[in-house]
Amino acid sequence: MGNALEGLNLLVTGGTGSFGKAFIQKALKQGTKKIVVYSRDELKQDDMRQSGFEDTSTDPDSVLRYFLGDVRDKDRLKIAFHGIDVVIHAAALKQVPAIEYNPYEGVQTNIIGSQNVLEAAISCGVNKLVALSTDKAVNPINAYGASKLMAEKLFIQGNAYASGTRTRISVVRYGNVVGSRGSVVPKFKKQKERGVFTITDAKMTRFWITLNQATDFVFNTLDTMEGGEVFVPKIPSCSIMQLAQAIGPDCKIEISGIRPGEKLHETLVAEGEIAISQEGRFVIVPPHTWFERGKVEGKKHRGAYASDKNQFFLTGDQIMTLVDN
Repeated sequence: MGNALEGLNLLVTGGTGSFGKAFIQKALKQGTKKIVVYSRDELKQDDMRQSGFEDTSTDPDSVLRYFLGDVRDKDRLKIAFHGIDVVIHAAALKQVPAIEYNPYEGVQTNIIGSQNVLEAAISCGVNKLVALSTDKAVNPINAYGASKLMAEKLFIQGNAYASGTRTRISVVRYGNVVGSRGSVVPKFKKQKERGVFTITDAKMTRFWITLNQATDFVFNTLDTMEGGEVFVPKIPSCSIMQLAQAIGPDCKIEISGIRPGEKLHETLVAEGEIAISQEGRFVIVPPHTWFERGKVEGKKHRGAYASDKNQFFLTGDQIMTLVDN
């Protein structure tokens, strides 16, 4: 991980979330000139301040600043993006059942909000914009995945709109983050207390990545991106049954059935996507004439990259190492 942010001004949308806090913690050690935490929840911003991310905005030489705002508000974004070199777009509505029931809200934040971020970045001359995506955007069957797929399309094609400017935009797409808000790991830890795990389907598999791996991957993306790529880390899979048995080997299992919009397995690279295999990652290149494919070195990947067909499945000990850390 290089010093991709040294001397630069950084803004993180959704900066009070699990990823945002972990990324900002590392950015503070990179010699970043200024870091703006952009989010809509004043309580979470205050909690973040209290947890050690002090707001020093009254100091003209301060590094960390907090900015209340919603990605639905383009005018507010333009004010926040003034003088910013790098934007990490992590703000999103992410709960599958909630967005399945409230698809209009998913569209407003995940699609229109993403378009607002894109347009504000180009208008304000942001140098690099990296948007976070999810495996659920691949062959989506739920409103959340569909909204993230559209967001990906907006960001990638945004490079054509940014032609003639310095703004370059790429996407990072990865799987479930171990221990993040909404993850099944905290849920299982809580259910362990009563000795019963609720599982939707015993055959279900998922990709897993740690917060540390996710943040390092985004830093690496900042170092190597040209603009227009979707970067996918090569990460292990795990079955939900394996995870439950590792966390609570003596607990009972109750099968509840798959929830609306939920997949049995997830896919990080779809059949038909133009993916180049590199050490530790795939680089999906856009099917557009403005992108020079020759810039991406590596062997062309064939077929889908799915959680149930992954070559690397976690063992019970590896699962507990991830959970404990």
